[in-house]
Amino acid sequence: MYQIALCDDEPTELHTMERMLRSYPGHPIKGPLAVRQFESADALLFAIEQESYVPDLIFLDIYMPTLSGLEAAKKLAGMNLPCRIVFLTSSKDHALEAFALNVLHYLVKPVSEASLFAAVDRALAQFEKDTARYLLFQTENQLRRIAADDIVYCEAQRKTQCVYLKNGKHLILHMTMNRLYEMLAAHQEFAKAGASYIVNLKHIERLGTQALQLDNGEEIYLPRGSYKTLSDRYFNHYFGTEMEGD
Repeated sequence: MYQIALCDDEPTELHTMERMLRSYPGHPIKGPLAVRQFESADALLFAIEQESYVPDLIFLDIYMPTLSGLEAAKKLAGMNLPCRIVFLTSSKDHALEAFALNVLHYLVKPVSEASLFAAVDRALAQFEKDTARYLLFQTENQLRRIAADDIVYCEAQRKTQCVYLKNGKHLILHMTMNRLYEMLAAHQEFAKAGASYIVNLKHIERLGTQALQLDNGEEIYLPRGSYKTLSDRYFNHYFGTEMEGD
């Protein structure tokens, strides 16, 4: 279920938008919409901060008393929430400032059903793309959802695999290295470094013929003969071309 917050100081606007959202055709939604109305940015922020309400998509009016939509968006950006914001406004005067806040869309009132549906389509497409960037791992006592970008490298330790994360923590997985590599193979940034390591190419700071340096400070020594294959993968990942020569 996707949580959608409507924030506007005009009750009529709120009811009209919710009515249109209720008739949204649903493609490519993989679940229903849960719509919640707020008549001020303060009320929205209170729900997020005090009620642990986390909307996936926020339709936020720019011109509101007490706290404007722009000010609210800046506060939301500081919370580092995984939500998308679509600004609603009767004027295009703040378009540049709005996009500087990395908002998803900018709708000028009166909002048409077509433009509203297009904004929802764009948000859902981004949600699906973001979801594809996660992996689900079974640890000893729980399931963990980990972003691919957060994995720095993996190390084989006998019958277990240790997955090192960029926050300094690690996961212990009871599986083979081959099985782990199969799970990571959908993400092109992962490459084998010999038989005992899988590295995230995005986290390599220095790659030499004998060792590589990761951005978490770790150094991994490369087995003989592994440099050429790994360096080709590294250059191909960033530049879309293979290195020439040996």
